[in-house]
Amino acid sequence: MTAAPLFPGFDGLMTLSRREGVDIRPTLLRVLTDLYVQASAHSSDEERQFVELTSRLIDQVDDATRAAVRARLSVYPATPAEIMDKLGLRRSHPAQIAPVASSIATAAPEAAPVKAPTEAQLRMASNLSMRPNDAAEISDMFFAAGASERALILHNLSDTPLKASARIPAARATRAIQILEMAAYAQDAESFALEIGEALILPARIATQVVNDPGGEPLACAARALDMPSAAFQRVLMFLNPEFGSSVNNVYRLSRLYDRLTERSALVMLAAWRGSTMAVTRAKYRPALYDDERNRARVTTPQTRPAVQPGSAPGIRTGTDGSKR
Repeated sequence: MTAAPLFPGFDGLMTLSRREGVDIRPTLLRVLTDLYVQASAHSSDEERQFVELTSRLIDQVDDATRAAVRARLSVYPATPAEIMDKLGLRRSHPAQIAPVASSIATAAPEAAPVKAPTEAQLRMASNLSMRPNDAAEISDMFFAAGASERALILHNLSDTPLKASARIPAARATRAIQILEMAAYAQDAESFALEIGEALILPARIATQVVNDPGGEPLACAARALDMPSAAFQRVLMFLNPEFGSSVNNVYRLSRLYDRLTERSALVMLAAWRGSTMAVTRAKYRPALYDDERNRARVTTPQTRPAVQPGSAPGIRTGTDGSKR
């Protein structure tokens, strides 16, 4: 039996990361590393999957991401030997469990100092738009992940260069929050989803999926995109679905997630939801080509026209006795 993947949907995102356009490989490497170091021990299959995926990503990411991952794994006692060698890590003593990073070589005096990126460069780096297929992959991965994986995804989205959706205008957001609270008090999930869709410009399918998700993390993203106050979000959790809101653990877990969730992470996820809709629409409707109608036309056998068309030659008049006149 094939072992379950260490992270659901990660193999699909590896294929996504090799496409042209947005480079999300640094985010993938950070997510994979964070998931791996959460557990104190791993099975042989999990270690093999981690080595296989991480080895492909380490050589393809920027220096800052590689340094962050190197620092994280240097203090993790169960870092695989292959990854230690690839990152230049070593153990200070054979009997010591935790790996120690090797000393950093001193830069040559003639080397030019590296300039920090300017504000304009950072702003340009954060304007990489997602293609519809990429957005669909991110959205599907988020909805298929568990609670801990969703929290990690949202945490890492704040550092990605992906372009976020524009903020919802303050007046529109304030009105939406009031309507959402009233719908939550009335336990009217249908009206709640309708308002979410109109306020965030989401189709009904995505809005319903966000509201009815059993984990609640998509609802937290939607509320953060509207800049809903934390107290209002807690009231929505308790009243919208009484069965869900009656659990103290559910409300406490999502309240902590909401307080830590950044506006940028929520707006990037909102952009992914909007982009995934375009991917579905493009797959459903194929653009027509200019010669489609001509290619579908029925081929008929050409008819031979007579040499002399009726009426083209003057008629010959004959007399009553048969002679020509």
